Amino acid sequence: MSGWIVLVTVAALLLYVYMGVAVSQARVKHGIAAPAMTGNPDFERVVRVQMNTLEWLPVFIAAFWMCASFWDPRIVALGGVAWIVGRVLYMQSYSKGANRSLGFSIQGLAVLALVIGAVVGAIMQLAGGA
Repeated sequence: MSGWIVLVTVAALLLYVYMGVAVSQARVKHGIAAPAMTGNPDFERVVRVQMNTLEWLPVFIAAFWMCASFWDPRIVALGGVAWIVGRVLYMQSYSKGANRSLGFSIQGLAVLALVIGAVVGAIMQLAGGA
């Protein structure tokens, strides 16, 4: 297994942990006691960033690792970095005003590329070409 794939996976997980800490800080800042999930729009946006990332994280990790099993891990790692950059942009823009287009698009395209890479790699292997 490639160190690049492991390091990018760890970076993605650390980003998710950071988002969890941001939710905790937003709870304190806005006086939202657990288990409440509503009460202040700024808090709710921070929560949605974390939850949306959680929704995408399994898809990203599965596609990332499957793609990496067929292709040069350095190239695949770039797709993983693109996903992380997209999630960071999403976090920055959505937290401020529920604008998600650029970051969401980047991370979505990165996942799509990873899924396509995994499928093409699997087909090539089955056909005896990889």
